[in-house]
Amino acid sequence: MPDTEILVDGLRFPEGPRWHEGRLWFSDMHSQKVLAVDPDGRVETIVEVPEDPSGLGWTPDGRLLVVSMRDRRLLRLDPEGLVPVADLSALAPCHCNDMVVDARGRAYVGNFGFDLHAGEEPRPTNLIRVDPDGSVHVAAEDLRFPNGTVITPDGRTLVIGETFGACLTAFDVAEDGSLGGRREWARLERALPDGICLDAEGGIWVASPVSGCVLRVLEGGEVSDRIEVEHQAFACMLGGADRRTLFICTAADSDPARTDTRAGRIETVAVDVPGVGLP
Repeated sequence: MPDTEILVDGLRFPEGPRWHEGRLWFSDMHSQKVLAVDPDGRVETIVEVPEDPSGLGWTPDGRLLVVSMRDRRLLRLDPEGLVPVADLSALAPCHCNDMVVDARGRAYVGNFGFDLHAGEEPRPTNLIRVDPDGSVHVAAEDLRFPNGTVITPDGRTLVIGETFGACLTAFDVAEDGSLGGRREWARLERALPDGICLDAEGGIWVASPVSGCVLRVLEGGEVSDRIEVEHQAFACMLGGADRRTLFICTAADSDPARTDTRAGRIETVAVDVPGVGLP
């Protein structure tokens, strides 16, 4: 694979990239900002989220949804500013993180399950579903740091990365948004999945921080492509006019005490297979 190019640098910790209306939207988590960048590198601040933004998505009528990590809330950006959609603190034992929003506006939100940066021992946690009416439900249990998530174009399958499980796990999505038919989609060797995105041939690009790369993984675990980055890759998204640009969120560290060096970047590389599905 060719080397990546730097689209944006000087970030603290970019995460949650989403291609939307001709731009890449992402959270610069430790700067407490949601940003958007166009293909020429022009950056706009969309909104500030004091308790750290993470996962992004949109309601069916086009309003931005954003996960507020430390206070464990789902927020919506209305014309008057951010408004609360749901309080997730009763179900999420620690920081909330990535999210995917389906075509009906249902949000599936992961959480750490333990205090990662305080050095706590990892423990399983749940995936939370927030319905459009703001009601909160446990969508799945016993997940080991549920993180990046995709939904197939037909809306029938959800695949989530279990960071501390070193695997991608698939579920069937029922008409009411409930999840069933849990199965291992891929076991990863020497890689921990963070952010992920789906392509038109069913491959999933997986950002793997510990291995300093992004992998294209096929169902069953075969790795078809590998892209190296200088620091660590924390998330990825297929976008661009033809959705054949892979945007990669990179940083030297994920610990907020160490990201003030502003080594975070949005890097890009052209790939052959376009992105599909959600996010």
